[in-house]
Amino acid sequence: MFKNFKRIRPWEIALTMVVMALPLVPANPIAGFGSLVRHAHAAETPKLDTSRLVAIGGDVTEIIYALGEEKRLIARDSTSLYPKEATTLPDVGYMRALSPEGILAVNPTAIIAVEGSGPPEALAVLRNASLPFETVPQHYDRDGILKKIEVVGALLGVPEKAKTLEDKVAADLDAAINDSAKRPEAERKRVLFILSNQNGKILASGSNTAADGIIKLTGAINAISGFSGYKSITDEAIIEAKPDVILIMDREGPLSMSNEDLLKQPAISLTPAASHKAIVRMDGLHLLGFGPRTASAIRELNAAIYGG
Repeated sequence: MFKNFKRIRPWEIALTMVVMALPLVPANPIAGFGSLVRHAHAAETPKLDTSRLVAIGGDVTEIIYALGEEKRLIARDSTSLYPKEATTLPDVGYMRALSPEGILAVNPTAIIAVEGSGPPEALAVLRNASLPFETVPQHYDRDGILKKIEVVGALLGVPEKAKTLEDKVAADLDAAINDSAKRPEAERKRVLFILSNQNGKILASGSNTAADGIIKLTGAINAISGFSGYKSITDEAIIEAKPDVILIMDREGPLSMSNEDLLKQPAISLTPAASHKAIVRMDGLHLLGFGPRTASAIRELNAAIYGG
């Protein structure tokens, strides 16, 4: 598993770190007064100078591109890998370990960052430099994605574009979620999301995570429910979870996990997933980004789990 150690790509480590650092925010669907909240937010949000913008968070960057406002971007963080054009922008570092010096060096007029960016000391330096730092809320559900689009659009001063994108993404999400919801409860498979497997230690997703959110939107069941976040789990917990499918991010380097290595794990070998060799791999940003492409991720994961 470690033969390709020298081939490790920095963004793969950053991707694992960002998944670990995602805020553990429970699903919180927006109630019926969503339109009122939208108008109030737009009215209260001060107009920013976003002519030289730094985006922190792959989902934030993707939304800016989807709004057609990428011309404002002068830099992005290391998790912003989609679309491909974004990778040509200067990289100011990992979203949870930002360097104020690196950000200030590109001379931005504002920063838009997903919730959980930091560290606090770096944000304090940026604010002391009178650099606007706006935060986009993070929730792992349908309404959370739409709220991100609304907030980013308001901050950029393009609420009409944001509403158009919201409507498009909402329709796509609703169609994908409704298809998943049609599956009978008795047919729903148990999915174990494994973030990493280092030295025989399985780091898996509990509840209130991006992995938990996408599994549920796909009409499947998170096999782990005894804790929140990403934690190491025992062999006994893996066997007791009885996963029908193992879900992992597709990547290379020392953080990668081959199917063969996974199936050799004593506890994994005793699961229904191992007996059927049911291991699903997906691009991490697509799977866990909770941005404009999430409907596509739902369909891809659904097809991989259930076929079709």
